[in-house]
Amino acid sequence: MAQKLIQGVRGMHDILPDEAECWELFEELVRSWLRDYGYRPIRTPIVEFTPLFVRAVGANTDIVEKEMYAFEDKLNGDALVLRPEGTASCVRAVLEHNLINAAGPQRLYYHGPMFRHERPQKGRQRQFHQVGVEALGFAGPDIDAEHIVMCARLWRDLGLDEDITLEINSLGSSDERAAHRKALIEYFEAHRDQLDEDAQRRLHANPLRILDTKNPAMQALVEAAPKLLDFLGEESRAHFEGVQLLLREACLTYTINPRLVRGLDYYNRTVFEWVTDKLGAQATVCAGGRYDGLVEQLGGKPTPACGFAMGMERLMLLWAEIQGDSTQAAPDVYFVHQGEAAGRFAFQQAEALREHGFGVVLHCGGGSFKSQMKKADASGAAVAVIAGDDEVAREELSFKPLREGGEQRRVSAALLGETLAALLYNVEEDDGGI
Repeated sequence: MAQKLIQGVRGMHDILPDEAECWELFEELVRSWLRDYGYRPIRTPIVEFTPLFVRAVGANTDIVEKEMYAFEDKLNGDALVLRPEGTASCVRAVLEHNLINAAGPQRLYYHGPMFRHERPQKGRQRQFHQVGVEALGFAGPDIDAEHIVMCARLWRDLGLDEDITLEINSLGSSDERAAHRKALIEYFEAHRDQLDEDAQRRLHANPLRILDTKNPAMQALVEAAPKLLDFLGEESRAHFEGVQLLLREACLTYTINPRLVRGLDYYNRTVFEWVTDKLGAQATVCAGGRYDGLVEQLGGKPTPACGFAMGMERLMLLWAEIQGDSTQAAPDVYFVHQGEAAGRFAFQQAEALREHGFGVVLHCGGGSFKSQMKKADASGAAVAVIAGDDEVAREELSFKPLREGGEQRRVSAALLGETLAALLYNVEEDDGGI
């Protein structure tokens, strides 16, 4: 009896070769972009101790309350979690390894999978992927603006700048947020009958998150709520104005959204989101801001910090429409052969070509020359190299251009490399062999 097929876990998707090639190209572009701004890679485990996120993200956030994949280690009873976001892990690593004290302020980036138990939907999965950027030890508005300008440059490089718009806000200091929080509670208490169940649950635990409600029936109520910008002191206002000045000088268009609060407790002062309406309902593709209290909150010395993260699934949905099939990898050469001796000869010659920098697919599995040539054409290779008994006897190989047209030619096996280099890369042939 055939075994029942085991499928993947809901919300945790396989990334198949055609799509994975697009992801790899995107990741290469991102790494180059980050190097241009002086950011260095850091890699942290996907499993952390649960208290890290309870302390950093906030006990009353959706992530901690209902989205984290938390579990107990069967061997020692430790409370563990699959990381739901990257900032807390990055800060934990910086503190654990004393990076700031040893080497000064840090510009870091990471990319990889995160995990949240949400309802899967377009661009949002339970295992999702982020590229995150963190700058620790920088206090001024210049680093906030740098992060935003960095993103704008990446959107231009990807051809997405017309599809993504910028919203910014300031959350002020902890004292300013406390005063605003008190005013919010008083305001929503006076309109408790208009609050939905979720808002009533958050009213005293995290009233700022009520401002981020998606309930249409509450939009007018939220719009009239006290605005945090009205509670900012002189220092917070000056910082926010400094960010805006640099954005204007960079010719960036933005909207101040007083309801932009972000979902994590560690944010203060500048927050921003890059959003798009190209994925159905308005979706955030990148978000971040300043989190000056987090390092101290996790046991370090008071340290200014700022960062952002972008959701790769959503960006890939946008970018794939532009790229089409252009990211599909194709070899330089598809090696066609028939006969035992030709197979061995082709195996050796294919490896010789690879030694000299060519991408080569060696046909495996047999088949007629006709069927192999069909596979060569379907592979996207620029050239088919052909080995049969006659070629082996003469230590020669035939090759046929597959994309630009041209006649099939035969050349000494010793000269195949330089002949292909001249054909594919316009490298001048000389008297040597490969």
